[in-house]
Amino acid sequence: MINQLINKFASSTVLVIGDVMIDAYLKGSVGRISPEAPVPIVDVEERYYRLGGAANVAINLQSLGATPLLCSVIGNDEKSHEFLSLMKEHGLATDCLYHSDHRKTTIKYRILANARQVLRVDDEDAFLLDDEEQKAFLVMLQQVMNSRRVDAIIFEDYDKGVISAPLIAQVVAWAKERNIIVTVDPKKRNFAHYQGVDMFKPNLKELADGLEMKAQQLPMERVEQLMRDFAQKCGIRYLFTTMSEKGVALYDRERDSFFTQPAYLRRISDVSGAGDTVISVATLCLLAGLQPEQTAQIANLAGGIVCEYSGVTPIPLQRLKEEILTNHIFE
Repeated sequence: MINQLINKFASSTVLVIGDVMIDAYLKGSVGRISPEAPVPIVDVEERYYRLGGAANVAINLQSLGATPLLCSVIGNDEKSHEFLSLMKEHGLATDCLYHSDHRKTTIKYRILANARQVLRVDDEDAFLLDDEEQKAFLVMLQQVMNSRRVDAIIFEDYDKGVISAPLIAQVVAWAKERNIIVTVDPKKRNFAHYQGVDMFKPNLKELADGLEMKAQQLPMERVEQLMRDFAQKCGIRYLFTTMSEKGVALYDRERDSFFTQPAYLRRISDVSGAGDTVISVATLCLLAGLQPEQTAQIANLAGGIVCEYSGVTPIPLQRLKEEILTNHIFE
């Protein structure tokens, strides 16, 4: 069964739409405090750059053997050259990227000292695309869907302005015409706009934020009721909520049923990018025809695995295979 699953992963082509960024790491040590202000001075010993946001979803899909098509918007700036260089380094196609003269290429700087993150600096624009750019981006998306085989679409939304309500409605309509699976990793701005999608995957904080509530005040019974109400209101087939150390919960609207699973015991190093991994794995599992419970289990496994690695890291396929077998998911 596991080999059949991996073969189905490898035969899948997934269109990823969303906000991309560069994850930059400045790694060093602290040996003194600045005389200018009571802050530590980090002596940089190493710096490296990784693809982040929707681009990390593309890398995860690629790591699992699938073919990703990444559609996003970057600037016409110096950082865009670094982004394109990273794309080419990973063997990812760059022809579905729209270059804007009106916005920056997003970069997140993480300052690491003595093996701990001490600061993050975000250099970005988060406003929506203007009407002209949104129209041009939609034309590009339509061309991609008309000219290439697309088995699934992932919306990877980081609230940076690439995704808007009109864009969501149009792409979901095109997907329904072509019987293409649509999955979503949402943020607050467009939370209620993903009508009729196949899977909607917030984490617990995103679910609470999207519904104007506080996550720490939500007992599990309340979480389940909110998931049911929201999925039924928006016509969502599966609402899949990740809850960190509490595990995951999945609501199946067609069966009006819940599935929950505790988190697997892990030695957590870095949670960055775990949500990207979860939506990538869950989408491919749905495409492979797995039951929603198996999809949730495997995605939960994958999210935990990447948290054991430092920095934004794609899911290692061999490690995922080993853990699926170890946890007897197909038995």
